Amino acid sequence: MTYRITDTARYDINHFTIREMTECGKALRTIGEGARSMEEVADRIVRYLYDNLIDGETGMRACALVRMFKTHAYEGLDAELQEFAQKMLGDKPAYPGMKCMVLLATTGDEQQWRSRKTSKGHKAVPLPSEEAINEIPMFLPLIEQFGMKADMLIKPDPKFLLDLEQRAYNVYYVPEALGNPYISAQKGFIIPYKIRSILGFGGLLPSGEMFAVPIFFKVPVSREAADLFRPISLNVKIAILPFGKVVFA
Repeated sequence: MTYRITDTARYDINHFTIREMTECGKALRTIGEGARSMEEVADRIVRYLYDNLIDGETGMRACALVRMFKTHAYEGLDAELQEFAQKMLGDKPAYPGMKCMVLLATTGDEQQWRSRKTSKGHKAVPLPSEEAINEIPMFLPLIEQFGMKADMLIKPDPKFLLDLEQRAYNVYYVPEALGNPYISAQKGFIIPYKIRSILGFGGLLPSGEMFAVPIFFKVPVSREAADLFRPISLNVKIAILPFGKVVFA
């Protein structure tokens, strides 16, 4: 399924420059005005990126899927998300402080991708151990690029995170997803939706929680364009910061 964009704020990912990065970052920095929760802001962020990142050659959306995740303690989740996380754990019991990678917002080409509540496998992914984090192909590289190790996310050191939170903004980049042995779901997602490049950016919040925004592109994305999403991470952080105590709508 394809969609033609009619908005004026469009950014050609094939020619994504500092100017486009600055304009996009400015829009995202203020996108939370009037919102009531972090979830609402996250929804605006993923929809903005999905609508306005385009393939300049066709005028179509460049992304098949855009999502936003945030780590969150199990005890702070509602009953539905706790049940989801527990089912993923199987026989292993959840514990109150266990970190979960929670899907805050999602949108994409398919109808079922446009609400976090209709996600089949990513509503609240439990992270009970280093081994569990190591099995998430996109999340782990972001953690490592922040200068962290998996155990720091499970048992954060406040002094270390305070320093890291001020400077950690990075990008996870896969130039060619098709046929990449490190990217799972080739038959179920990558191949049928013709995913070419994957880009993820994120950062750390003052609470020590981490946010991540993975974007799945239907067109190739250059390293130069991917690197320009580092500053966009900071703008997204600024947008969600006021909602640290009101995460869910």
